[in-house]
Amino acid sequence: MSKEHPYIASLKKQAKILKKQKNIINTKALDEIAKQNGHSNWTALLREFDKTQKLKTPIAKVSTTFSESDDIDFDEEDKELLTKERKGEIPQDIKLNVLENKKILTSHSIEYSIFEPTKTGFKKSILDATQPVRTHFELTNFHCYHKQPQGPEFKKITEAYFLSSSISRQTKMSLYRPITKKGDPRMWFTALSTFAEAGDQIAIIIFNNSPYLLNLTKVNLKNELKTSNSKIAFFIYKYTKQTNKIADELLTKLKELAKKPIKAVGCGDTTVGMSIECALGIPPNSSKQPDYKGIELKSGRKKKNKTRTTLFAQVADWSNSYCKSSAEILDHYGYQREADFKLYCTLSTQKKNSQGLKFEIKEDILYEWYITEQNGKEIRKPVAVWNGATLRSRLHEKHSETFWIEVESIFINSEEYFNLKSVIHTKTPLLNQLMPLIENGVITMDHLIKRNAKNNRVSEKGPLFKIDKCNLDLLFPKPIKYTLN
Repeated sequence: MSKEHPYIASLKKQAKILKKQKNIINTKALDEIAKQNGHSNWTALLREFDKTQKLKTPIAKVSTTFSESDDIDFDEEDKELLTKERKGEIPQDIKLNVLENKKILTSHSIEYSIFEPTKTGFKKSILDATQPVRTHFELTNFHCYHKQPQGPEFKKITEAYFLSSSISRQTKMSLYRPITKKGDPRMWFTALSTFAEAGDQIAIIIFNNSPYLLNLTKVNLKNELKTSNSKIAFFIYKYTKQTNKIADELLTKLKELAKKPIKAVGCGDTTVGMSIECALGIPPNSSKQPDYKGIELKSGRKKKNKTRTTLFAQVADWSNSYCKSSAEILDHYGYQREADFKLYCTLSTQKKNSQGLKFEIKEDILYEWYITEQNGKEIRKPVAVWNGATLRSRLHEKHSETFWIEVESIFINSEEYFNLKSVIHTKTPLLNQLMPLIENGVITMDHLIKRNAKNNRVSEKGPLFKIDKCNLDLLFPKPIKYTLN
């Protein structure tokens, strides 16, 4: 279970004391504590606290990598314009709207990437294809920049769409790599200035091999989904209908099976699963592959209730890391704690921890650094690396699309049967959001390395990649429960 935030836990302790002192019910005690802290009631306090926590999630930095290339002429006016690009955070009201829009896209299992047009970019008609955008294009088989040769003759032009409440407007998108030293990937959308301003947060969604653009700064997706004639709502409906095709097919079959009891097959803990698979016509299978066209089937007599906070465990890519094992990391950066030598700490991209360790992301690689100061100068030492593709693969492996089927056991003529009661459908997390969420500090990692004093053995329980419970909806689509009978 994830730990409650210390601030909320502290207030609850105060309410518990107040409850005993005044002999009042818990809800009234919580409301009184909330009023003491300047809020009308406990619900209002939690709402404001949630808002404050959301605002701590940073928006990605502006990308103007193209300005460093030698293929673009920059005069003094251009250089002056570069200094006016966004440096800090976007306004709070816009940031909250963007975050809520992201959560709605995630809840509908819509994979997306974000770009931010700049003043300089509009003047030069250039957008950097940042790493999250490139990864998104590869995951959706839309475009692979590293296979694209440099030069204008290899530029790819494709149709794209600007999505707004009233219209889905066709435009052109260009994808290319200029003839420069690095050949940095770029893109552009014709007439982008009619759809967005510098600083807007634009989501790219690939649907039927075409990019659709949503201006998350300007729209309110919650309101759009309530509007019957909204082009955005219709697009989301089409997208989810297409991506849910197999799940809908499986759900239809389970509802048919739920019309009457199914006979138990086998015995022991696997009985329920084997019985359902047999009834669905799925042959017995000992492999780790998903049970039904990419969907895992999990079933049991009782529903499990598990809070996901640890996303997965994944060791570093030792072959490309400076430290070649958890033991070596422990030797360099661990500390003595009673009899054992340990390294128990959390890593984030936002700041170095008490052991001097910090994450940084470059391209699609996660780097762990040791950072210290000597004579007022920052000293950096590499520690370990993780490949983004490996982390996404691990996330997908641990959280594949699943039907959690709840059954009721009954006996007919002394033989066991199962009534199918309900299904909870959990979808695969948005894989393309993993690295951006690590970069924003939403996802962190715990080292749990220890050398046992008795046998001198080193054990690593992780490294554990974690996300706070309140941010799960930035990564995981909302589970959907269906009643079967």
